[in-house]
Amino acid sequence: MANQDNGTKSITITNLESAFAGESMAHIKYRYFAKLARAAGADDVAKVFEETADQEVMHAFGHLDLLYPKDQMTPAKALEIAIEGETYEYTEMYPNFRHLAVEEGNSAAIAEFDEQIEESKVHAAAFKRTLEIAAKRFAALTKVEERHANHYRAVLAKLNAA
Repeated sequence: MANQDNGTKSITITNLESAFAGESMAHIKYRYFAKLARAAGADDVAKVFEETADQEVMHAFGHLDLLYPKDQMTPAKALEIAIEGETYEYTEMYPNFRHLAVEEGNSAAIAEFDEQIEESKVHAAAFKRTLEIAAKRFAALTKVEERHANHYRAVLAKLNAA
């Protein structure tokens, strides 16, 4: 993500993050509303919510294109960002939310936050495993490519010598 020279986020980046959050939330909310409408037998209403939810996803992707430019992203970098986000969720965000729910005596929210803490741990671990596997695969491919390059250099040297 783009930062200003002093290392702080620009207002535009902060606004893009907020816009992304809003579009993402609208997408899920409209999917939920569609589910409720369909359960109530209002398939026409559900369809409108689903179509709009699809558009919200496209809006969110547009914001992500600016936040995480494709030419700066790799699968490894995406995994690192995902690990960071999931780790934040289970170490800070949900524990803080849980603490406030305990203070308010909201047992349903406590249970939800506990579940999300555990799921975020699982997600972070899965991303870490995937990153480790990808790193090993990349290292192996590098060795294979090096062997091929050395072979091509040897063939080229023979051709140049002839």
